Amino acid sequence: MELPSTKPYLLRAIWEWCNDNGFTPYIAVQVDARTNVPREFIRDGQIVLNLGPDATNKLQIGNDLIEFQARFGGVARQLSVPVTQVSAIYARENGAGMAFEIGGDSGIAESEAVVPAVEDISDEKPEPPRPEGGRPKLQRIK
Repeated sequence: MELPSTKPYLLRAIWEWCNDNGFTPYIAVQVDARTNVPREFIRDGQIVLNLGPDATNKLQIGNDLIEFQARFGGVARQLSVPVTQVSAIYARENGAGMAFEIGGDSGIAESEAVVPAVEDISDEKPEPPRPEGGRPKLQRIK
């Protein structure tokens, strides 16, 4: 019997932690054919999405999909992201969060492939994202 993934539970927990502490939760997504996001915002096969309560409507972080409505250029869109395609969830303000392996053939179960937040590994503070609308910098630690 295969155990269910811990990834959706960790995503929900970090999303809640961000909101409880006044941070804005962002997710980094590796886009595939099942990912329903605005294609014009995909860069290098990835998209970063704001999951904050002010940016989303009808947000549901399920065990298989993250579904919500969001506005892009003033146009409301329905988004759907497979949980398996989320590579990270983090606070926009300080970069604290968690990164995940996407697929891969490492032989490691998805729940074991979770990498602790950067702040838990070193004394250095992660570089915060550029506030002028640039892409946030997410550092992977392996």
